[in-house]
Amino acid sequence: MSDPQTLKRSFERNRKALALKPSIGQYTTVTKISLCNGTTCEVEHGDWKFTCDVGTKQGGNNAGPGPSVLQRAALGSCLAIGYSTWAAVLNIPIHSLEIEVEADVDARGQFDVDDTPPGYKNLRYHVFIDSPASRKDILHMIEKADTCSPVLDDFIHPLKVSREVNITKTTKPDQVKNKQ
Repeated sequence: MSDPQTLKRSFERNRKALALKPSIGQYTTVTKISLCNGTTCEVEHGDWKFTCDVGTKQGGNNAGPGPSVLQRAALGSCLAIGYSTWAAVLNIPIHSLEIEVEADVDARGQFDVDDTPPGYKNLRYHVFIDSPASRKDILHMIEKADTCSPVLDDFIHPLKVSREVNITKTTKPDQVKNKQ
């Protein structure tokens, strides 16, 4: 289990290593998503495997959380981990911490009903923290963590996204038999 001292030591070690050799923090990471059974996606990243899907009202199998749930979970968990880490670095004790992420949705864009964009209209997060530290120290810690949050940064600042399409034309087994 991760404790504040372990987080602080890891943070300081990584910060020092990146300051000495910035290239160790620059890399490409890959997550593989395979579609199976209509809308169900198997997600694979390193040793982790999980399922993503949409609900039956959208024609899906409801086999796992949908992409929007995972998107909000990514933001909330990144913030929570950042708060925990920065609290450890700044010696701020935390008894409990919860993040709620709210998104305003207009589904018309997703279903091409009109010119409404398909993404969220607004996104908010609420931080619930129990700590004996002063309000000033807690707010400083939260601001520092927010400033250093990679997922929050991705939401706030649009990033360049590119697409590459690779098409394979597979011959069906019954077509192979007919050609022989």
